[in-house]
Amino acid sequence: MIQLLFTLIFAEMALIVLFVFKTPLRKLVIMALDRVKRGRGPIVVKTVAGTMFVVMIATVYNAVVIQRRWIEEAEVNPTDQILFAKHLLEASLMGFSLFLALMIDRLHHYIRELRIRRKSAEGLKKQNRVFEDGKPPVSEEVRVLEQETSTLRGRIKELEAQLEEKTIEASIAEVNAQALKKQSEGFLLEYKQLKTQLEEKTKEANNAEACARALEKQSEGLLLEYDRLLEENQDLRSQLQSLDRKLSFSESKKVM
Repeated sequence: MIQLLFTLIFAEMALIVLFVFKTPLRKLVIMALDRVKRGRGPIVVKTVAGTMFVVMIATVYNAVVIQRRWIEEAEVNPTDQILFAKHLLEASLMGFSLFLALMIDRLHHYIRELRIRRKSAEGLKKQNRVFEDGKPPVSEEVRVLEQETSTLRGRIKELEAQLEEKTIEASIAEVNAQALKKQSEGFLLEYKQLKTQLEEKTKEANNAEACARALEKQSEGLLLEYDRLLEENQDLRSQLQSLDRKLSFSESKKVM
């Protein structure tokens, strides 16, 4: 186990040295790591690293148990010393190997990013060179820019004039809207007044109609009373006439 861990550590150190120094083998190592990180490679690497970490924790736990035994028994056993040293060495080697593996992963990532940045920088340099080769002279470029600036200034003045016109139109429209609003409010108030007057006139007409009906009924009663009194008057006249006749007849008899 210890020999395997030493072999792993030396291999990782060799990879780090290859990463640090620019040699033809560095490209091969980078290509190999690129292939390892594709497909199921990351899962396998994470599984191995997790297993090693668990074994390291178990080894550290065993070493702690042995140390507690020494403290409790207050005696040092040569076998326990050998086991403690072995567990401590294995845990140290496994931790160091995990640390070197993390360093290799980070170095590979940074070198890959550096290569990508260099390629992008070279591409930008090529584009800049092409742009500078096809770039017109400075005086012509300045003249074109001045023409564009004057055109833009004229366009800005036109837009400002249009904006002022639109602002004036908007203010006029706002004034007209306010006038129409006031006029509509006046019409609404007049409508309410006319409606109130109409209701009052309707009430007065209803009252007048009720009074006319009452007067009509009263006049009908008076006419009936007048007819009755007229009949009574005629009866009284006829009675008076008959009495007059009787009196005249009686007086004539007395004279004779």
